[in-house]
Amino acid sequence: MNFERTLQILILSLTVLSGGTSTAQSQANRPVRLKVMSYNIHHANPPERTDGFIDLPAIARVIRSSDPDLVALQEVDVNTIRSGKGVHQARELAALTGMHFFFAKAIDHEGGDYGVAVLSKFPPVDSLRLPLPLPENVKGEPRTLAAVAIEPRKGDRIWFGSTHLDLTEATRLFQCELILKNLATKTDPVILAGDFNAVPESRELSRLSSAFTRTCNEDCPPTIPVIRPRKTIDFILYTQEKRIKTLKHQVISETYASDHLPVVAELSFD
Repeated sequence: MNFERTLQILILSLTVLSGGTSTAQSQANRPVRLKVMSYNIHHANPPERTDGFIDLPAIARVIRSSDPDLVALQEVDVNTIRSGKGVHQARELAALTGMHFFFAKAIDHEGGDYGVAVLSKFPPVDSLRLPLPLPENVKGEPRTLAAVAIEPRKGDRIWFGSTHLDLTEATRLFQCELILKNLATKTDPVILAGDFNAVPESRELSRLSSAFTRTCNEDCPPTIPVIRPRKTIDFILYTQEKRIKTLKHQVISETYASDHLPVVAELSFD
């Protein structure tokens, strides 16, 4: 092989390598798309089944049909009498959907645990359970928040959490302050989803809006009841709006599996 031919091959090889590096860098800098779901599953008891029948496969079908990357679940049973001793609903839904899970207990219930959970296509690199107790001298039901840290792209970490706030406004405001103190201050972006038991124009959502951006505003479609829904209390929120953008927000019209409609948002993470 003569010198000129060798030089041509060397130049071509360097060009290909340079182009490959440029493409890899371009892909690494491209925003990541994430599909997020929030779903109050009513412990997998279809509301029309007054006999207490539990239908976890139905919940799993709803999740798989939307193919989300992250799912926030509320009203999840673990080893309770009503849902079956030995039945860990978060673990079983993870197996049925092919996802990872993390469960956070809120209260004891019927010999087992009751709380919230998250499902993730990405393996969690960290997790936390944030208790959301009642204000002093206030009666009610303590709540909790389950969150995992994931890396949708190597080196880029996001926290994803699921929660279910109390039924009374004063307690919800107290719980929102705990969320702001413990999650909104994180240096990594946070996506929070759940049943907030509060409407878009409420004081609670207004308070959270000091640090979080909702995937919908006044135009949020209603999420309950599943038949002729008229009230919106299920939301997806996130911090660091310069890095996360809402591409799409929708409520899925699924009327059998639960007494809440699932909420799905597509996000762009830069």
